[in-house]
Amino acid sequence: MKKSNTNETNIWMILATVLIGTFMSTLDGSIVNVALPNIAVKLKVSISTIQWVVSTYLMVISTLILIFGRIGDIKGKKNVYQTGLLIFSFGSLLCGMFNNIVMVVFSRVIQAVGASMMMSCSFAIITMTFPAKLRGRALGILGTAVALGSMVGPPLGGILVGCFSWKSIFLINVPIGIAAFFLGIKILPKEEKHHENVEPFDVKGAVSFAAGIILLISSLLNGEVLGWHNIIIIVGLIAALISLIIFYITEMKTEYPMVDFSLFQNKMFSVSIICAFISFMAIFFTNIIHPFYLQYVLKASPREAGLLMMVFPITVFIVAPISGRLSDKIGYKFLTLTGLILTGIGVLLMGFLTEKSSYLDVILRVGIMAFGNGLFQSPNNSCVMSSVPKNKLGIAGSINSLIRNLGMVCGIAFSMTLLYDRMSAKIGHSVTDFVPGRPDAFIYGMKFIYTLAAIVTLAGVLMTLFRVFDKGEEHEETQEKILQ
Repeated sequence: MKKSNTNETNIWMILATVLIGTFMSTLDGSIVNVALPNIAVKLKVSISTIQWVVSTYLMVISTLILIFGRIGDIKGKKNVYQTGLLIFSFGSLLCGMFNNIVMVVFSRVIQAVGASMMMSCSFAIITMTFPAKLRGRALGILGTAVALGSMVGPPLGGILVGCFSWKSIFLINVPIGIAAFFLGIKILPKEEKHHENVEPFDVKGAVSFAAGIILLISSLLNGEVLGWHNIIIIVGLIAALISLIIFYITEMKTEYPMVDFSLFQNKMFSVSIICAFISFMAIFFTNIIHPFYLQYVLKASPREAGLLMMVFPITVFIVAPISGRLSDKIGYKFLTLTGLILTGIGVLLMGFLTEKSSYLDVILRVGIMAFGNGLFQSPNNSCVMSSVPKNKLGIAGSINSLIRNLGMVCGIAFSMTLLYDRMSAKIGHSVTDFVPGRPDAFIYGMKFIYTLAAIVTLAGVLMTLFRVFDKGEEHEETQEKILQ
């Protein structure tokens, strides 16, 4: 990418342009959460069916993000990113046109294809555009936009549904996406082509990876419907494992792999990636259940639920930049540790909410969780990107995006599975939907899930705690900085 013709004003314009697509694509992974009860009623389907509107979107992104990242390296990141904007906007338009659950899910697949194209190239475009002295700040802003996009979705969705209809949460993307496309034509820098150095695309790796991810996520999401002892689920999980093993073997043997597994030999990178996965999974444990608690148990309207859920993104928006600046001065270890601890405490406290809880009770608990998450995300993103050499920043960014989406998918799958299981245990028979007149059953399941989420977060706390006292990692961190 040409840097000589890019002055400092232009590079910040490039960042702003990329932020639009990045924010929209991550936003649409969660914006429908608060609208799910409304959509389920309008389309006359159950909660277990309507969750596919969310999970399909995240599953397709998780499947394609590495593939499009590799295609971007070969065909040009601007081309892939811009094409993704158009496909995403078209998918958004289709989502707002149909009143049939099958067609809405199909439209979400198209949306997700475009979103994966944008996500796969955003980190790389910024990395290649910004000089070293500004790169960390730019990546921090991009990481904050990703986190905010994931978290602001439910409250924004609630407001849009309350003021208009559920279709508005999709249709709003169309004019913004088209405007961003034309802005990108003018602002995003072109890449220099070196046809003699074009590397081949790893077709075997792409097929085995896609098969493994689709089988894994499909099995996880259908486990609570068909039963975890169902032969289809068991075979699906085994096939997923075999496919991912084949993918690993293929990547280790090929000269031009999609994923460079040597990155995971770096402890700082590996721990940061795992902690990111834990963080997003815990947050999506709450993201998928909290809207139903507010609307079904507390009887909040979609607009009220949306306003209540604004606590999370507003808190993160305030805390994350401060945390990012602090990490430049005191490092990432204390901030990531404290952030995960507060996230776990906040999630645990949310498990004590009842049908008699006040809105203030909700705000305080969500505020603690959001403060911890905002404290954690920016330093951890910076840690991921600063722990690898410059020539592997693009790969690291794609892996970071993939792990984030896998965390979201697993959060959705496990939370819904456990919710129905605990509700069924409480009521005495199998249920796969909210049971009218039995908010106690929902609260029983919710408390179990939030307690489990806190325990999962504790695992991340322990990993980060060991890292704080790992003297060997300090040497490793110094070496990585020298490499950059």
